[in-house]
Amino acid sequence: MQKRKLGSSGLEVSALGLGCMGLSFGYGPATDRKEAIALIRAAFERGVTFFDTAEAYGPNLNEEVLGEALEPVRDQVVIATKFGFKDGVPTRGLDSRPERIRQVCDEALRRLRTDRIDLFYQHRVDPGVPVADVAGAVKGLIEAGKVRHFGMSEAGVDAIRRAHAVQSVTALQSEYSMWWREPEVEILPLLEELGIGFVPFAPLGKGFLTGKLEATAKFGDGDFRAIVPRFSPEALRANQALVDLVKQFALRKGATPAQIALAWLLAQKPWIVPIPGTTKLHRLEENIGAATVELTDDEIEVIAQALTSVKVVGDRYPASHQNLVNR
Repeated sequence: MQKRKLGSSGLEVSALGLGCMGLSFGYGPATDRKEAIALIRAAFERGVTFFDTAEAYGPNLNEEVLGEALEPVRDQVVIATKFGFKDGVPTRGLDSRPERIRQVCDEALRRLRTDRIDLFYQHRVDPGVPVADVAGAVKGLIEAGKVRHFGMSEAGVDAIRRAHAVQSVTALQSEYSMWWREPEVEILPLLEELGIGFVPFAPLGKGFLTGKLEATAKFGDGDFRAIVPRFSPEALRANQALVDLVKQFALRKGATPAQIALAWLLAQKPWIVPIPGTTKLHRLEENIGAATVELTDDEIEVIAQALTSVKVVGDRYPASHQNLVNR
């Protein structure tokens, strides 16, 4: 697989990473441990060198599985994890106090079976802790050799600038896809200005852009989408126009809708590295195939014009989850 560098940091990763959240969090029951390890190793064997996890994805289980899976090839991969929630549980609120950041780092190192975290993200900006203090705490961990690079997730322009002034931000991880394009307004220009890489999560719209979800889709216990307004039956019906557009383009291109959605992201900037997640080997292989789908400038323009004609319906988070919205 082709490699990309996250901004001007020099941190080189595979053009597509693997988002590991869904293996244990957000989409129903956790994947069997052996199956999860096998999937992660299969991703590495197929050229993926960038793996994304977090304290909050379990908690603890996700990092432990990733650590076990990658221990034999640790020096050949880039591991990203995150801090920022009380006790590692998103529903308990935010906690980015410096002492907590240091605690999370030490615990993550143990669970990941490693001596350093390649990319350590603040999972969400904590209004109760000055972002300069957060950046300073991570800077100390970098100086101690426990962390290599500092990242932020779903952060706004002001927070990114303030943090970057204390400790260079290597990458921003935020939602970005054909059906959530808000980062194009202010975030992407800022990242280009500061030399910060961009790691889109939910690049397939939490499964919507695969074209496999019907308006009548039912989500099981533990599937976060069951409470997301954008996945209500009404919104799914209204947003079908976007899926139809992607399907039509995929058919002409000889690719799948998921591959077109990922190829579109890769074509936006050379420092963008999407991290699609999956629990299935055939979906992993399909996603990886997107790295070989090249879109011409004319095709990108055609897609851009088509996207402007589609109005996406529904909020991406319920009102009860405001701590997950960027600030």
